[in-house]
Amino acid sequence: MKALVAVTDREWFDFLRARAPDEVNFWQPSGGTGFRALEPGQPLLFKLHAPDNLIVGGGFFAHFSQIPVSLAWQAFGEKNGAASFASMRALIGLHRRAASASTEDCTIGCIILADPFFLDEEQWFPPPADFSPNIVRYKGYDLRVEPGVSLWQRVIAGRALTTHVAGGALQGEMYGNPILQRPRLGQGAFRIAVTDAYGRHCAVSGEKTLPVLEAAHIKPVAEGGLHDIGNGLLLRSDIHTLFDRGYVTVSPDHRFRVSPRLRADWQNGRIYYELDGREISAPKREGLKPYREVLEWHADTKFLR
Repeated sequence: MKALVAVTDREWFDFLRARAPDEVNFWQPSGGTGFRALEPGQPLLFKLHAPDNLIVGGGFFAHFSQIPVSLAWQAFGEKNGAASFASMRALIGLHRRAASASTEDCTIGCIILADPFFLDEEQWFPPPADFSPNIVRYKGYDLRVEPGVSLWQRVIAGRALTTHVAGGALQGEMYGNPILQRPRLGQGAFRIAVTDAYGRHCAVSGEKTLPVLEAAHIKPVAEGGLHDIGNGLLLRSDIHTLFDRGYVTVSPDHRFRVSPRLRADWQNGRIYYELDGREISAPKREGLKPYREVLEWHADTKFLR
């Protein structure tokens, strides 16, 4: 089990702490480098810049993506740590080495964290002694050996006190071995993870224009569905609308189907009927493919006949 101690701004932290979101985008101003330092479920801890120099909270790694800042704002909004899209772009501009026009839709790195936590100030603590003041990004620690063991104990103790005050319950033993658990995705993480899983093109039409692609829930959250990649399809916005309204579906054998009701209700739909019967482009990885049970649910419950 590994953790990262990552440097961040007090302003970004205070903004999010006041809102206590269910997920955050710990963004990198440049999208030129990838991120392989953590596996899903491993913690990233927030360490404030000087003069604070204290660990103040963190979250659990869910997904990394390099995306246009406009998409990051659409997916996460204030969970980016800014009050507006203009404010976010201004912050990115301050940290980017290369100057860019204020209207440029630059690419940023998005380290998406689930279940973020914000310790009460009396629970803030200094990083391990070997965390150099010269570190500007992050440093990794093995939580099975020192100083990682002590680091994790301080985190768990602080989280236990915070969740106790809030009336919640912290899972796991206070000083037990850290356990890697896949984090539950939020709405923003779901959108970006589904976008990446489908190679950034519509599963039905093959459309690759990112602004018109949307992550569709096969079974809506309001009806018991989850923000889970297996409960998602990446669809062009018009196909997404028809899918949600039951005029189209995807069969359990991954075939796109169009209801005869589309023509009956709207006297149109030729471009969609041309796609009828087409096999969708599902992710190649087995764990990312749409779940058969939710496809069956949509076909049986939502699809108009």
